[in-house]
Amino acid sequence: MARKELSEKQFMVQRLSKTALRALHILGVTGAGGGILLQVPQDQWLVYWIMAMSTGAAMMAWEIVRDWRWLIQLKGVLTLVKLGLLVLFIPLAHYKPELLISIVLLSVVVSHGPSGLRHYSVVHRRRIGGKKEVKG
Repeated sequence: MARKELSEKQFMVQRLSKTALRALHILGVTGAGGGILLQVPQDQWLVYWIMAMSTGAAMMAWEIVRDWRWLIQLKGVLTLVKLGLLVLFIPLAHYKPELLISIVLLSVVVSHGPSGLRHYSVVHRRRIGGKKEVKG
């Protein structure tokens, strides 16, 4: 069964929602990242950490529900690598700043890399298209 096209209103609601979610995520990453890099006591940036993790999880769920192929495209794979680096915060606590910097650099590649790189499938070994994205 073919999916119907989004109406202009539906498109705008989805785009604004995704943009707002991304903005909150960046705010959370900035607050938590500043706390980590400047060695501020955790209680002063914990709310930003929670914001970054919850909005990140929501954006990831959004992408997976929209098109499961996100998981095998480089943009999804690198996001999973970032999650792996986050898990390393526990056993490698002394390396949090270095891990955070690696995560931020990977984020730039995922968000701003060329389309051919972001949509490259690690399974198919070539660029694969997905459903039309709602940018945000």
